[in-house]
Amino acid sequence: MTEHGSGQASAAPAVPSDPWPSELRVAQEKHALVVTFEDGASFTLPAEYLRVESPSAEVQGHAPHEKVTVPGKRMVRIAELHPVGSYAVRIVFDDGHSTGLYSWVLLYTLGLEQEQRFAAYLEALKEKGLSRG
Repeated sequence: MTEHGSGQASAAPAVPSDPWPSELRVAQEKHALVVTFEDGASFTLPAEYLRVESPSAEVQGHAPHEKVTVPGKRMVRIAELHPVGSYAVRIVFDDGHSTGLYSWVLLYTLGLEQEQRFAAYLEALKEKGLSRG
């Protein structure tokens, strides 16, 4: 995760307009994806986080208010990675989900916003009486 200093409000780092990964590696017994970009940024993205933030319509819906809070994915693993052209990767999870295309921009954004997004996910689970499983 990226640290932002002393707890004072500051502008979040910007996502480059055309980030390019220099490494994609499944790690931690398939429970995480390590993404390193040419600008030196590197993120370890847990499989659970990637799964619940999937860019698929199944998770995101077709409008922001349609986003689904996906429970029970604490132990999900990454089964496969498939390149999609030169702009994205399709992640296949061991629960069968495989429809999200993770662009390089999205992976960079998920890395920068991991702490906030995952906290929001945990809060949504709590509000809805759901569990990470």
